[in-house]
Amino acid sequence: MGTLYLIATPIGNLEDLSPRAARMLGEVDLIAAEDTRHTRKLLSHFNINTPLTSYFEHNKLSKLDTVLAALRRGDVALVSDGGMPAISDPGYELLHAALAAGHEVRPLPGPSALLAALAVSGLPTDAFVYLGFLPRKPLERRRLLAENVSDRRTLVAFESPHRLRAALADIEAELGERPLAVARELTKLYEEIFRGAVSAAREYFAQVPVRGEVTIVIGGCIESVQEKWSPEQVRAALQAALQAGESRSQAAKEVAQQSGWPRREVYRLELPD
Repeated sequence: MGTLYLIATPIGNLEDLSPRAARMLGEVDLIAAEDTRHTRKLLSHFNINTPLTSYFEHNKLSKLDTVLAALRRGDVALVSDGGMPAISDPGYELLHAALAAGHEVRPLPGPSALLAALAVSGLPTDAFVYLGFLPRKPLERRRLLAENVSDRRTLVAFESPHRLRAALADIEAELGERPLAVARELTKLYEEIFRGAVSAAREYFAQVPVRGEVTIVIGGCIESVQEKWSPEQVRAALQAALQAGESRSQAAKEVAQQSGWPRREVYRLELPD
């Protein structure tokens, strides 16, 4: 019975591949790779000639039998384009199937954008919540953020560069003004780590191009010492803000910050005629 090895690979800098990972990539009988072209460059750099097969999001189920058959003959390594496979990358189904078939599964730890960004963020690391990739659709993204508005743990999420500005706007709208870090291109030539408030991040990234892989680390909810406002107080404050000419969205945001209510609940409050 072959062993399935989950091998972490560099998220940018090839020097981050561990000696053990390089050795095992050369010793296994087959490497299942998220992108064979990407992995072939890594293997070529270390003069590794192990056979490759593709295993990515859109063929991961159809490829299960192929990889399991290879495991019956020998050892197989699973790698993603960077970081630890099976963490927001294809791998869970294969891992589950390998265990069910009686194979041993072993991790070879190494580079991780998630942990690297969290460690360097300057925010608390004793407890955190990993949100995965933020949803592509704005409504789903805002809903996910709203579900975590009261969590006091640090939040960590992946985001694509072309959606970063929209994501920061939703973070400010749903979570309010918080400290955060935006880490992009970690370990690469143009590595950048922005640390500051959400509003400052929005202003900064509105003026500079955003390229490369992005990890967002957000400070958790700070427990308020003030009592949560009653519904009557919230309605009165919301109505006063609207009468002053503010949009409902802006008024809801301001009242939420003052009252301890979630912005979404303030926005949806019905007001007397």
